[in-house]
Amino acid sequence: MLTRAAMTSNASDSLSYRDAGVDIEAGDKLVKAIGPLAKATSRAGVMGGLGGFGALFDLKKEGWQDPVLVSGTDGVGTKLMLAFETGQHDTVGIDLVAMCANDVLAQGAEPLFFLDYFATGKLENGIAEHVISGIAEGCKRAGCALIGGETAEMPGMYPPGHYDLAGFVVGAVERSAILPQMDQMVVGDVLIGIGSSGPHSNGYSLIRKIVERSGLTYEESAPFSNAEALGQALLTPTRLYSEAALPLIRAGTVKGLAHITGGGLTENTPRMCPDHLQPRIDHDAWDVPAVFNWLQDVGKVETDEMHRTFNMGIGMVFAVAQDQVDAVISALKEAGETPVIMGDLTGK
Repeated sequence: MLTRAAMTSNASDSLSYRDAGVDIEAGDKLVKAIGPLAKATSRAGVMGGLGGFGALFDLKKEGWQDPVLVSGTDGVGTKLMLAFETGQHDTVGIDLVAMCANDVLAQGAEPLFFLDYFATGKLENGIAEHVISGIAEGCKRAGCALIGGETAEMPGMYPPGHYDLAGFVVGAVERSAILPQMDQMVVGDVLIGIGSSGPHSNGYSLIRKIVERSGLTYEESAPFSNAEALGQALLTPTRLYSEAALPLIRAGTVKGLAHITGGGLTENTPRMCPDHLQPRIDHDAWDVPAVFNWLQDVGKVETDEMHRTFNMGIGMVFAVAQDQVDAVISALKEAGETPVIMGDLTGK
């Protein structure tokens, strides 16, 4: 039988959450550091700040008339492994926002607000701050507010220096402007593409195997870039397309949008088409960025496999009527893009 003395805890035997590996104070410091970053992304509909049990957003203040909410969630995939191996953590947050925001954009929606989930074994060395500063930068580029999130410190779940990321975006589109407008698409509609910044956040399991085959380290110069180390070049963040696409969506000059993510042009472009139509793409219509040529050469990857794994230099595809092509190209150029006519819609 336990004696009362045995049942009484000595001060030296007392355990705390810190002893279990969770540092509440470090978490509080992180929340304080995030505050200014989130505030810098605020927009009219944001109600309150960080720290509540939920995040509030007022659509009425944003001036919507008949809005439909569009939500999306995604991660960065094994591109995170490059961040771990190189120690560069300030761009994967941009990737996280882009993968989510570009997806809802393809439905015609303006990204309104974003929430993130950051999980790690231990908060250390300012890594979380670097990641979340990238998330804030991505939100600025997308035009959405960083309205909340969750930082989870879970000892034993992740190796030292490792973490996981997930993102959640909510956008809105006026009911009449929801994309794709499949009932309006016809044979002869033109496909216009705008450029990617590289592989974005897709195909990195294959990319890592190709780098391993090449024998290069991430610190060595990238064979396809004279100015960057291989790791830095492959960590180039995903582009955000809100600035280029939203004015065209609002003007009603776009019938469909395809965000070219996992599955490449092969699988993503048909997603915006009705059953009786299919995209016909001229793969010679644009210059494929050097990174893809290097990946194909070193990995001996078949061309079809390249096109269904990578974006091949096209990050977003617009489907537009023939009589709108000049206007769309002009608007995209004014937005700083280099659009290419890359094909059309044809019957099956």
